[in-house]
Amino acid sequence: MIRWRKGEVVRIRREWPGAVELDVAVPEGECRALAYPPLVGRPEPGDEVLLNTTALAMGLGTGGYAMVVAVPNRLPQDPAGPGHLVKARYTPLQATVLGADEQDSPHHERLREADSLDGMPVVVADLHSALPPVLCGLYADRPGTRVAYVMQDGGALPAWFSMAAARLREIGWLAGVVTVGQSFGGDVEAVTVHTGLLAAKHVLEADVAVVAQGPGNLGTGTRWGFSGVSAGEAVNAAGVLLGRPVAALRVSEGDQRERHYGVSHHSLTAYGRVALSPADVPVPVLPGDFGERVRDQAELLAVRHRLVPVPVDGLHEALRESPVRLSTMGRGLEEDLAYFVASAAAGRLAASLLS
Repeated sequence: MIRWRKGEVVRIRREWPGAVELDVAVPEGECRALAYPPLVGRPEPGDEVLLNTTALAMGLGTGGYAMVVAVPNRLPQDPAGPGHLVKARYTPLQATVLGADEQDSPHHERLREADSLDGMPVVVADLHSALPPVLCGLYADRPGTRVAYVMQDGGALPAWFSMAAARLREIGWLAGVVTVGQSFGGDVEAVTVHTGLLAAKHVLEADVAVVAQGPGNLGTGTRWGFSGVSAGEAVNAAGVLLGRPVAALRVSEGDQRERHYGVSHHSLTAYGRVALSPADVPVPVLPGDFGERVRDQAELLAVRHRLVPVPVDGLHEALRESPVRLSTMGRGLEEDLAYFVASAAAGRLAASLLS
């Protein structure tokens, strides 16, 4: 259940588009909090705030903030203009947005009968942390490519939570963010992954789309109980829309859990059992016994998909030049190099598919 606290804003730590990080005084001391001004108002030092402290109480990593639910004395203005899509529906913070695919949208006519991605490569990944390394691999081989990020709702719902996406958007590595399902706050809103991909192609005019859940991943240690199952569904969406699905493998040498060491069971389940549409599966050519393990595990996917060995020369150097911090499950580039190289290999393969 939700844990509540009232607090007073002590200081603004930093901010990025759509989000403000704060220090807030609460009865137990000070805590780190996050506010989304478009939803709750922009807090200032001295403001009273209402906090949801559930994530702090649970000791969550990615979501380890107290969340500002309201700034009672500084509420945002009511939205003006069109918009009939309600996201985070039937929660206290449900928000109305203008969907690219709805009737009042200037893009509605373009998307009303849209039915094809015209062969656009669609890189699908399990974790949000794959987004920067996928782009590192892509841009190392094909600078100037126009890329859109389609954010699913398996992790964070507000796109504003992702500092990485904000920075990648700022420097032009992303043409835009498309938020689909219950996620919101992107440059473009859409109802489903399908219309999100079509918006990436026909509204943002992307050459490549990257699909992944927002920051945060829910897993239960069971075969089917993890939010990354949606990666298989995204492969199906890309395939039925005549795109070119590229199924990025989740690979780890730093995670010693048997189910994640080498190729994660998340990839084997999502792509091997959920994805019914054939995809290109980039298999990074890694050295030694670990590389052989990855290749052997990936063979399980060859029943339906095309396995593509991808050389990894130069990818470590490209990853070291990443414009955003690389981190997955608390591990940085050198702590789990295989994870980031495998993601970058998916970007490299997508680059090779562009004519």
